[in-house]
Amino acid sequence: MSSMTLDRATLVTFVLRLADDHLVLGHRLSEWCGHAPMLEEDLAMPNMALDLIGQARALYAYAAEIEGKGRTEDDLAYLRREREYLNCLMVERPNGDFAHTMLRQLYFAAFMEPFWKAVATSSDATLAGIAAKAVKEVAYHIRHAGEWVVRLGDGTADSRRRMEAAIASLAPFVDEMFEDDAVTAAVAEAGLAPQPSSLRPAFDRLIGPIFAEADLAFTTAPYAQRGGRKGMHGEAMGFLLADLQYMQRTFPGATW
Repeated sequence: MSSMTLDRATLVTFVLRLADDHLVLGHRLSEWCGHAPMLEEDLAMPNMALDLIGQARALYAYAAEIEGKGRTEDDLAYLRREREYLNCLMVERPNGDFAHTMLRQLYFAAFMEPFWKAVATSSDATLAGIAAKAVKEVAYHIRHAGEWVVRLGDGTADSRRRMEAAIASLAPFVDEMFEDDAVTAAVAEAGLAPQPSSLRPAFDRLIGPIFAEADLAFTTAPYAQRGGRKGMHGEAMGFLLADLQYMQRTFPGATW
């Protein structure tokens, strides 16, 4: 089976999930611009945000093309309602402190790295092209965020306390990233992308050495928070979209 024989609605849903993950997390990182703890991070974090938003743009453009309803990447990014966004709950979590932001970034990047590596050989040429570029960018995200997890986890008493608090706060949102369903099964059968659950060993191999070096214990919650893939989000998502969508909704159709 190929993307040409995969049900169109299923493929659009799959691509939108990816796009929403990257747009929402990119927006979260952009909120640090001008507020990072040091100048180097005031440059690094917006650069990672631009990587994610660039990937989101390519994915939204592809979703619009597949859908064939005349919508553009901007329509999909800015003019949908909250329940129409299909991102995982991890990426919409508020920034919290710097430790929280770096750990969230590490978790998502450690999930996406094996994903993009697999998609680089996808039967879908467009997705494979996006993956070929994204895998290089996500490698930097892992390195950068991982170095901060180690620095904070193995640093002062206060930095360690903050990192341990971030682990506890994000624990309920890890498992949802690896959730399989009918959409992921159809996409995997078509040879487009791997089932999320199959990426867990690679994720653990990436996270394990970083946590060991930081002398931290990796934990997940016994009951995972789920629902993002079905449009069920936390309270923070509404505030995020109010900020993200302000210009498009206030000045509809505006151009540069």
